[in-house]
Formats: sequence, structure tokens, C-alpha cells
Amino acid sequence: MIEDKTPQRTSIAQLGEFGLIDHLTKNFEITQPSTLKGIGDDAAVLDFKEKKVIVSTDLLIEGVHFDLAYMPLKHLGYKAVVVNVSDICAMNARPTQITVSIAVSNRFPLEALEELYEGIAHAAQEYKVDVIGGDTTSSQKGLIISITALGEAEEDEIVYRNGAKKTDLLIVTGDIGAAYMGLQVLEREKQVFQVNPNSQPDLDAYTYLIERQLKPEARKDVRTLLHALEIKPTAMIDISDGLSSEIMHLCKQSGVGCNLYEDKLPIDPQFINVCEEFNIDSTTVAINGGEDYELLFTIAMDDFEKIKGNPNFSIIGHMTQESEGIHLITRANTKIPLKARGWDAISE
Repeated sequence: MIEDKTPQRTSIAQLGEFGLIDHLTKNFEITQPSTLKGIGDDAAVLDFKEKKVIVSTDLLIEGVHFDLAYMPLKHLGYKAVVVNVSDICAMNARPTQITVSIAVSNRFPLEALEELYEGIAHAAQEYKVDVIGGDTTSSQKGLIISITALGEAEEDEIVYRNGAKKTDLLIVTGDIGAAYMGLQVLEREKQVFQVNPNSQPDLDAYTYLIERQLKPEARKDVRTLLHALEIKPTAMIDISDGLSSEIMHLCKQSGVGCNLYEDKLPIDPQFINVCEEFNIDSTTVAINGGEDYELLFTIAMDDFEKIKGNPNFSIIGHMTQESEGIHLITRANTKIPLKARGWDAISE
């Protein structure tokens, strides 16, 4: 007898909206003391005592923010949580809860949504956030995911975008540009597959870049690292939309200028190799690529000794008077006006 290996496809219409919510959320556990009531009532109930509540939300749309040709649903669920948690981390706050809403077309069986929620559950566990509610509805155009993240912080811990001073140092965590090049590799392999469905891609040389694109991580550790160094940033932002765009946001909100140094940009060796392979300038990608989910922040010059040489952080520039403008200082010591060429959610 031949074993039937056809994947099971359970229509979500069989469960109905409330049955689907119950099925997908039955294993979520409550771990945060501030969560009094999670899923199961008309609304969640939270108690943050004397702390301030931080809220952020993001929308991910199939065909705009992700392509299921190469984005596994489990990874997508994980990434959807990460992009929201990153915004909470960028406020120097601690993420505590999320709500998850999805709109889904009838081409997705129950098993596909189970995969998506497996990724969400894994991220919730990793970042110690409670899933406390959300919504499900039908979609005409594929998959849409909306996640709202909440966090908590003491009032004096919160860091905004508008606090940078004209003599502050500019710092970035991790390395930049890799996620964008991971996307280029995946897009290339997708095109090869469309021409020859029998081709088997060899992606060993691109492992780090692809992981940065498909399974990024939010920098939940930075708050703790900075606290241990006794440093409070003067301004902070995450660099999901590209370094150049985010520097310009900081400068505009804080009323300062900036000099960014090309030779100080933290970039991975695999990233450099793949930029050469694609014949793309590595600096252009590093400052414009986006989706790195690292944190960009400014600190007072007095804190230089505390942070210099720390492997988690790179000092990539300094702020200036607003009248001096925003510039990239090249390796040849040429001063080039910095332009925002990063991701714009509304551009075509």
C-alpha cells in the first residue's frame, strides 16, 4: 500500500472565527505580572502600577513586506513579533505584551496558520511577552498581519528621538546591511527557481545574510547592557528603515546635524563578499538597506570612556550643529550630504 504524503489541509471555515481563535491561542501562557486577563474576554486587562506604558504597532502585508515564495510561515510569525518588540526596545523599555490580528484568504488552510502561530509563540517565549488578544478576519488578497506591542519602563528610563545634543556621539549596535543582501540572494534564487523548478540552490555561503532577513532578532539586551555601563542614551531609534533614514529622523527631531564616518560602519565579512558578487557598493547598502532591527542611539561625549571598545557597540559618528547639515565622511575624507534612501512604506 502506497502511503499518502499529501499534506493535510483543514479549511478554516470549518472552525469559524471563534473556533479558529481558540484553536490558535489555546497554548499561550501568561507569564507577565502586569497581565491580569489575557485572551478570552472582550478585552485584556493590564496593571502596570507606577510604570509608564509604551505602545507600538506594525502592519505586515503579503506582497509588500514579505513574499511567501521564500519566507516560511513559522519564520514570518517570529519576525512579525520581532519588528514590534524592536520598537519597544528603541524606547529603552521592556516589552511585556502583544496582540495579534490577521486577515487571511481561503487559500490558507488551518495547518498554514498553525505554522504561523508556532513562530509567534516561539518569539513570545523568546522575548517573554504575553499574547493577550487580537482578531481574525477574511482577506481578498492573501495574508495581512497586524501586531501591537506593549512595554513598560520607569519614566526616567524612557528614551525618545528628540534628545540628541550637538556634541553627542552616534552609536549603532551589531552590524548593518546584511538583511538587505539576504533579501537580494533570496530574490535571485526565486527567479532561478521560476526559470528552472528543478534547480537546487546552494545557500551555504549566504547563511548569515539569509538569517538576518528571515529570522531577525530585536535587541532586547541593549537596555541591560547600557544599564550595566551606567549609560542612558540621549536619543534612540531602531534602524528598520535604513541607517540614513533613521539618522535623519534623529537629527530632525533633535534639531541637530551629524557627521557619519564611512570607515566606522560595522559590516560583516560575508556581507562584503556578497556585495562584491552582486557588484553593489557595500557602503550604499549598509546605510540604506534597512530591516536590520539594530538600535541607533546618541550618548553624551562624557560617556565615551564607558563605551569605547565594547564589542556590542560601534561609534559611527557624532552630532553637530543643525546648520552644519547631515553628512557622510568617506574613507577619502570627502564630505557628502546624506540622503534618506531607505525603506518608505508609502512609496511605490
